[in-house]
Amino acid sequence: MEFSSVQKLCLHLISLAYRRCRLSEQICRLSVILTRSSSSLPSLRISISDTGIGSCLEEFQELRFSSTDVADNWDGVLSIKTTSISDTEIYNYQINLKGSGSSRITRLPSDMKNGAIFSGTEVCLSPIISLDLLVAEIHSFVQKMLVLRIPNVAIQLVAEDCDVLGSRYEKVFPANMCNDLSIPAANLERLMSGLEDYVLKHGNNLSDKCNSCFPSWETLKVGSGVVCCTENRLHTELVMEAVIILSNISIQNTTCLREYGDKTEVLYFKDFSPCTMSQSSMKALKGIGWKRYGLHLGGIVEKDGFAILEWENLPSDTHIDIVLHSYHKQTVVPAPRKMSQLDRKLVKGAVKLSLDDLKMKHSGVLLSSRALQIRSYAPDLAKTIAGLISSSTDLDFQGECFSLLGLQSREVGAEIMENCIKERIVSVIEINDRKAHKSNEVAPFLFEDDNVQEVAFQEVHSSPLDL
Repeated sequence: MEFSSVQKLCLHLISLAYRRCRLSEQICRLSVILTRSSSSLPSLRISISDTGIGSCLEEFQELRFSSTDVADNWDGVLSIKTTSISDTEIYNYQINLKGSGSSRITRLPSDMKNGAIFSGTEVCLSPIISLDLLVAEIHSFVQKMLVLRIPNVAIQLVAEDCDVLGSRYEKVFPANMCNDLSIPAANLERLMSGLEDYVLKHGNNLSDKCNSCFPSWETLKVGSGVVCCTENRLHTELVMEAVIILSNISIQNTTCLREYGDKTEVLYFKDFSPCTMSQSSMKALKGIGWKRYGLHLGGIVEKDGFAILEWENLPSDTHIDIVLHSYHKQTVVPAPRKMSQLDRKLVKGAVKLSLDDLKMKHSGVLLSSRALQIRSYAPDLAKTIAGLISSSTDLDFQGECFSLLGLQSREVGAEIMENCIKERIVSVIEINDRKAHKSNEVAPFLFEDDNVQEVAFQEVHSSPLDL
């Protein structure tokens, strides 16, 4: 894996530390400490340490650094200390990411643990780089990692320029922040909770949810989907999870600004770490039949490996957030390989299930353009039907109509009868739209019991992917 900037390399090193903490299944601390100690030494000391399972050199052997940018003036050397719980020593290494061959790795003398029982890893580097810029990127990166809601990792970010009085910055993201979740919670449940929290904080540096835009949690509409498949060569199950949130921001509030405005940032995780999105996954998003859900995709913009979706017809008070997470159901993650066709199928399947889930849970949400057009005729049709019932001289016919509508008296006004009929027409349109792709199903009757219709339409929102 090759890196062209110190910033991207640091984010990758943080991901590795985060994964070691997750695999330990114990309460762990991940610390990122940035220190500029003296104006005579312009380099920045970066320390990324964790109390996870301990590192193996394979994590670093494939790393390369190729930048020639003056801003990344660095010798390419990583200093590594690592030990596992069963080790009696702390192993020290230096790896030159600009080097080649076996000479790029140097083993240094070990330190004895003297009977102490602990595990962990520290990686240090000293590039010439902007302290403020790196703090901002790491802070944003950690905010995204928290969407995964891994319960056993506390994260500490410290930055200080020792030549500037009062410059010390410290931010702690404590572990076990998901008290609202069941124990143990499924990965998808944690992902849903994490994205909800991310949305309520506008996905930025806010510590608390924005009460101005979100006076209640009811403004969030959440849909989720899971697809999985088995890789025959590795005999491992690959899972793709997707969560989509529709939020309606209070129109009275004009002070809060989102980083991407009315566009949708697609968060992408792979094996429990933030990851740039592959081109095949980008194509999968572009190839989804968004119009079936009343959405018109204007285009997809790639920014630093992330997808930004632009919409043509989204209401000004509505926002869409999407997160995707791909992972293997095993402890050891296999070596990466090209799976473009598989990626496309997984992404499309999970996103479609999430959209269908939203349509089923929330009446009137994500209706197709055709359904919206048909629904616009409902008031006139309801008025016509109400007029036919009222003008009939057949009392038995009128009585049966009132009974089907659930109305008790023939003295009910025309407006009440019209509204009742309109609600039933709209309900049938919405139900048919939700299952329009199932052509073998019989359309529901206008006056059929609503509860029976809804129960008949229930379906499981996770499915295996047939490959």
